[in-house]
Amino acid sequence: MCRTLAAFPTSCLERAKEFKTRLGIFLHKSELGSDTGSVGKFEWGSKHSKEGRNFSEDVLGWKESFDLLLSSKNGVAAFHAFLKTEFSEENLEFWLACEEFKKLRSATKLASRAHRIFEEFICSEAPKEVNIDHETRELTRTNLQAATAACFDVAQGKTRTLMEKDSYPRFLKSPAYRDLATQATQAMAASASPSSGSPAEPSHT
Repeated sequence: MCRTLAAFPTSCLERAKEFKTRLGIFLHKSELGSDTGSVGKFEWGSKHSKEGRNFSEDVLGWKESFDLLLSSKNGVAAFHAFLKTEFSEENLEFWLACEEFKKLRSATKLASRAHRIFEEFICSEAPKEVNIDHETRELTRTNLQAATAACFDVAQGKTRTLMEKDSYPRFLKSPAYRDLATQATQAMAASASPSSGSPAEPSHT
């Protein structure tokens, strides 16, 4: 959990530049591979492209609510990139791991996956230790004794609240997201403008 100061960017400007670089990769590469999985194509599309308009609407929706951001694959990818610049991506990765965990139906798989998640994110000195209080950590440890799909609910909820109140507002205020939202707004305006395509055929009387 602890990191040396040398591992951190020297300024907020550097963090913003790194985030912009990551979002540039999103915009110009056809696929994004990350710890949270591939989110597929992440492109504006042409001026009158339905996909481009849908992506623009998606980007602008991220500022409406944290739920909308988390429900968007592109939003999760962008937020994950931002959290990497703050060295706090473990919070989102834990939340995503819990979401996948709750989809399991096998009791055996639930038990083994629960212990892996606990060792990776919850226990003291875990490689991706999330910031939760001692009481929640011990409650989660107790829940592992009879693992169910709900055994991480309290820890997941507290991590989500932390992201929503702390990281999410900074993400929305970041130069990279604001630039992306500006591009999305411009793309929406362009797609709504009259087509400059072929002229209308003359009427015949």
